[in-house]
Amino acid sequence: MILSLIPSTLRKATPLGYAALGGTCSERAGVANIALEGMMLMGAFGYTVSAQATESAWIGLCVGIACGFGLAMLLSVATITFQSEQIVTGVAINILALGSIEYLMPTSERVVGLPELKLPFIGHYSILTYVMPLLMLMCHIMLYKTAWGLRLRAAGNSTEALKTLSLSRNRWQYFGVGLSGIFAGMGGCFLVSDVNLFTKGIIAGRGYVALAAVIFGNWRPINCVLACLLFGFADSLDLIQQWNIPDQLIQSFPYILTMIVLAGLVGKTRPPAALGTSEN
Repeated sequence: MILSLIPSTLRKATPLGYAALGGTCSERAGVANIALEGMMLMGAFGYTVSAQATESAWIGLCVGIACGFGLAMLLSVATITFQSEQIVTGVAINILALGSIEYLMPTSERVVGLPELKLPFIGHYSILTYVMPLLMLMCHIMLYKTAWGLRLRAAGNSTEALKTLSLSRNRWQYFGVGLSGIFAGMGGCFLVSDVNLFTKGIIAGRGYVALAAVIFGNWRPINCVLACLLFGFADSLDLIQQWNIPDQLIQSFPYILTMIVLAGLVGKTRPPAALGTSEN
């Protein structure tokens, strides 16, 4: 029974993993990113429109990533350049994305999916499922083994270190938030590609769950993706019918787990020291 949940767990954890990697990059740079939900939605929308127009899933993926990146730049301009309150701005961007989709695409749309790969002992999965662990390792190496990662983390931890090196904090924050838009856009593209259908509620709070995974994973890429696997497993429990538990309760379990995790981690995690501040 548990083994039967593995394929569903991987599929449900993949979009969360992409968004969590994006949230990690953004928050490591000191920008609290509540807008992951909107970035995923715009990525899904961009994929749908362009894949329908060109009949190419690859072009859809590129446009979806660009849409997520564009929304990230909007967040960057508002919070970094104009120093608006980050949480409020993130919520506003989520509302803007949802309202725009309601106007531009009010009905559900069928869409072509990305190619799938079948590997021995692993199974049939979208190519983005296989790419996600590679990007996780790349993010870990970038953050902890390169000068770029050191400067990105300094933007969220020690702004004085950047000043000492005559480096702009704003530049590295733009870089971190831009990465978050790219990754979140990929997560949105995966969701549409996986079910070959776009609906207005396709994200369904996954951006917020990914943000919880960032906190649960203590702002470390590998830990965050592992947390996404846990949430993906919880979201897959509705496949087990033998438990005779109401469907509504099982479907709400991932969100209940999210609240339990966040409540248990209050005061125990160590966020970047300058997260949410507007120092330059």
